[in-house]
Amino acid sequence: MIDFDNSYIKLPESFYQKVDPTKVIKPSLVKFNSILAADLGIKDFDEKELAKIFSGNKLLDGSEPIAQAYAGHQFGNFVPQLGDGRAILLGEVIDTHGNRKDIQLKGAGQTKFSRSGDGRAWLGPVLREYIVSEAMHALGIASTRALAAVLTGDDIYRETALPGAIFTRVASSHIRVGTFEYFFAKKDTESVKILADYVIDRHYPNAKESENKYQALLEAVSIKQAELICDWMSLGFIHGVMNTDNTSIFGETIDYGPCAFMDFYDPATVFSSIDHQARYAYQNQASICQWNLSCFANTLLPLIDSDHEKAIEICSKILSEFKDHFSQKLTTKFLSKIGLTKKNEADADYVHELLGLMDKYKADFTLSFRYLSGLLDKDFDMTEFFHLFDYQDHSKAELEAWIVDWKKRLDDEDKSLAEVIQAMNKVNPAFIPRNHRVEQAIEEAYKNSDFSFFEKLLLVLAKPFEDQAENKEYMFPPEDKFQGYVTFCGT
Repeated sequence: MIDFDNSYIKLPESFYQKVDPTKVIKPSLVKFNSILAADLGIKDFDEKELAKIFSGNKLLDGSEPIAQAYAGHQFGNFVPQLGDGRAILLGEVIDTHGNRKDIQLKGAGQTKFSRSGDGRAWLGPVLREYIVSEAMHALGIASTRALAAVLTGDDIYRETALPGAIFTRVASSHIRVGTFEYFFAKKDTESVKILADYVIDRHYPNAKESENKYQALLEAVSIKQAELICDWMSLGFIHGVMNTDNTSIFGETIDYGPCAFMDFYDPATVFSSIDHQARYAYQNQASICQWNLSCFANTLLPLIDSDHEKAIEICSKILSEFKDHFSQKLTTKFLSKIGLTKKNEADADYVHELLGLMDKYKADFTLSFRYLSGLLDKDFDMTEFFHLFDYQDHSKAELEAWIVDWKKRLDDEDKSLAEVIQAMNKVNPAFIPRNHRVEQAIEEAYKNSDFSFFEKLLLVLAKPFEDQAENKEYMFPPEDKFQGYVTFCGT
């Protein structure tokens, strides 16, 4: 049973289209997240029933399916109408913690926002989003969640015939910067206000205590976004398509299309096949986030102050503060990754120097930080750390000098080495969704109907900070042949 408690559908009809999912031929359940389901209060279903529900073939009482309207800046170019072209919101639930959550089907068929698309998804992107969104949750990063994956029994056509699938996504909401832009572009200030009030009531109720609740909304969203991008970058995650329609107002990672994790550290890394100008490269994510926030601020100007110039001044100040907040937060994140918690103005230099060496000598991002704590353990084989760096004889001296200085700095922490190691291992994962492992899981499922690789990967990634000696092979980056890895949006 699912107890729906819908609120978005109570907004004006211009906010959405009422539309039922398109039925599929033969739905079969690939994966169901029973732990998340319990948190959502979902219970008492068998596998066949779950396949019907999460394929859209069966609508439960209380479900009021809709496709949401939104616009967006895509690679800097504004598109006035995008909307849910292949996603349908089944409804909302109140979870066991008292939080409102959306339950949405992706790949559920055409809506009025589909344009020339078929509204469907194939198995590959469904498995990718399931794996990566659950991995992000386990890593402690705010993210949409995976509830179910279903095969439809239909073929869909891209370059070739592919197995159709539907992904069930759970989010705190699916409201985006682009949702605000949709109404702002229509000069519909009243709808922008309705949406802003709804977002404040649902996500930021404390804003109502402020003298200017819309200014407080912008400030809160700015902080949420800064913290999210810091979390991404501290783990080497690259979203790949940070358009405003993929920017959640609640600060959750949403829309796992051409995303990927860096293996070898390079701040200019881009994976997305469509990001030809490297707009969304790893090193650009903070500035793009600030740019997206400026688009959001633009929609709120009439609400923040009737004096346009004064409203611009207020918003400009908030946006300028984003950079400082982000910089401080990111520095703190990376200092914790090298075991430093006591404030010292010179500490940031340790981080920059290490990242510089990792970039220069092509070291793996994740393992460099994970193995770093091992250098404090007398039983650790230091060659494991040094082998991460493609160094020549002279460059090993650079690493050794950095390690000596870093260990001296750790003496000021007033912690035992065991405490430092424990703290570092809580923020430096041993396991991330390595791109080649994700691709392997997809390929085996698609070509051989073997989902065991997918299941195993989910189990490993559910405990990213544990050593898992029996699964050590999942820690490592791919062979050189995988270095031209390219991701696709999956639509």
